[in-house]
Amino acid sequence: MADTALTSPLAHAAGRLAAATRGSGGAIRLAELPFLTQLNVRFDAKGPAAEAVGLALGLQLPLQPNTVVRAGELTALWLGPDEWLLVAQPGSERELESRIREAAGAEPVSVTDVSAQRTTLLVTGPRAVDLLAHGCALDLHPRAFGPGRCAQTTLGRTQVVLVARDEPRAGFWVLVRSSFAGYLADWLLDAATEYV
Repeated sequence: MADTALTSPLAHAAGRLAAATRGSGGAIRLAELPFLTQLNVRFDAKGPAAEAVGLALGLQLPLQPNTVVRAGELTALWLGPDEWLLVAQPGSERELESRIREAAGAEPVSVTDVSAQRTTLLVTGPRAVDLLAHGCALDLHPRAFGPGRCAQTTLGRTQVVLVARDEPRAGFWVLVRSSFAGYLADWLLDAATEYV
């Protein structure tokens, strides 16, 4: 019988990520957060569905560019004037999609499950900004890219969605396409040798 267990895109790198974390003496922490639910949602932010969807989700979707709103286990990232990425615990995609579609009613809405498209790397620790700055052109200083900010950018020549978590100590999420996850993990591990 075939093995049907899911394997995360970075399962093969888990040991090396943990070793870099231990070796840094607390300067950085690298880990994969596999299988997070990720839903791409599109609709008219000024239309009647906006408020209803926000109420159904228990949060108002962010309307300012490159911002993040979080309520409990649900995080909403602004990707464009009519586009958001919802990130939640693994396995919640169907329930979230159902709530969005029911709230939108007859209004046009697009909900696409992109959970398998990306994995998430957690990069945290006192030197997390320094590590990411090696390969990211954004100004990652907390005054410019502090908690509650997100951006579609490149890191080590890889397209990512970078999210500054709620508190500075919470670090960053790096959402990367699964097909590039191994390369990006290798890049981060190489850049992290400075702290190991």
